[in-house]
Amino acid sequence: MELFLDDHTKKAIELIRSLGKEYLRPLGIEADTLARAIPPDHPFFQLIASSGYMSRGLGSAQDTATKSKSGDTKNSRPGTWVCNVLIAEEGSYWDRGALVSLPGPGLGGPPVLQMGTLEQQSRFLSVFRQRERPVWAAFAMTEPEAGSDVARIRTNARRDGDEWILNGQKMYSSNSPRAEWVVVFATIDIELGRAGHRAFVVERGTKGFEILRIEHKMGIRAYETASFALDNCRIPYENLLGGENYYSEKGKKGFEGAMSTFNATRPIVAAMGIGIARAAYDIALKFVEEDYPKHAAGRLRKALEQLAAMQRKIMLSRLLCLKAASLLDQGKPNALAASSAKQYAPPMCLEVVEHATDILGEAGIAKDGLLEKLARDVKAIDIVEGTQQIQRRVISKNIISR
Repeated sequence: MELFLDDHTKKAIELIRSLGKEYLRPLGIEADTLARAIPPDHPFFQLIASSGYMSRGLGSAQDTATKSKSGDTKNSRPGTWVCNVLIAEEGSYWDRGALVSLPGPGLGGPPVLQMGTLEQQSRFLSVFRQRERPVWAAFAMTEPEAGSDVARIRTNARRDGDEWILNGQKMYSSNSPRAEWVVVFATIDIELGRAGHRAFVVERGTKGFEILRIEHKMGIRAYETASFALDNCRIPYENLLGGENYYSEKGKKGFEGAMSTFNATRPIVAAMGIGIARAAYDIALKFVEEDYPKHAAGRLRKALEQLAAMQRKIMLSRLLCLKAASLLDQGKPNALAASSAKQYAPPMCLEVVEHATDILGEAGIAKDGLLEKLARDVKAIDIVEGTQQIQRRVISKNIISR
């Protein structure tokens, strides 16, 4: 498949690039220095809202399926998920934390698009099509006793007439303190295992929803990562994503909905790591071109070999991410490709940052240097959306099943 960027996609990348240089990187560095997220009332977020950025990628799941029926992927314009990968990489090149802090559906969007009815998609996503004010959404899966192994979630959902009652606790939920709504995964019966999983939309102001704390993170400090509790939290019956029919069609539909969400977001997270790796690569390249001691021929040769290896691995990671996103745009299974991208890219990103630090030497570990910040930022990519162990399990299962 040849990838041609249409004018819409080119403009989106150009927009994020111009915003990155002027806003994302300076705001990301400022947030890192102050050890706090960019405030929700920051004028930059109003600028983003008025630009129409929040509505990017809000085509419905039905739209994706319809586009895929043509079967002609050669010389085609990028689909929604390929565009998301390209934007994620470019934005993270400037600052991954500031990128994630931007208003929009964020990680809450994919489950609504993948699992929600057309009515739910319209109801929950329409707020992002307006340009009057910045709005955020969020996603919550991780619990104190259930991280990458999402089959172990314990947050309970019980139906009571025209409402659902949620009880439990969630952790490491990005942007949830400022979110208009949060997609929460829960179980109707622990004994049912994965078949008991359900996804709910909990809206801002719902009684029983309480933010417990904002996490103090090693890196990516520009956005809030929070833990919250659900204490007899009553939500409308209509806020069950997909409705009852969605889960009755197949035993593990709720769990599979969660997995389809991860298959959509894992290439995006991996691409964010690629953006960070690119930034580290460029720092090292500039150092070699402008500041490397000319008399150290042996060290220079090693640095050039490292740069060549870094560039090659960055390109390979990008292709893995694009393949996983392209399959999703075509309506084809992408679990193996998504986990392959997520399994390969984070260690590669860590390696690139390490090699860049090696090239710069003492200058690479300076506290006021960007490379030191990138070294702290990139580690999260290795953890979120499933650890390396989880990706190896998914890849193994897919290989064996074939």
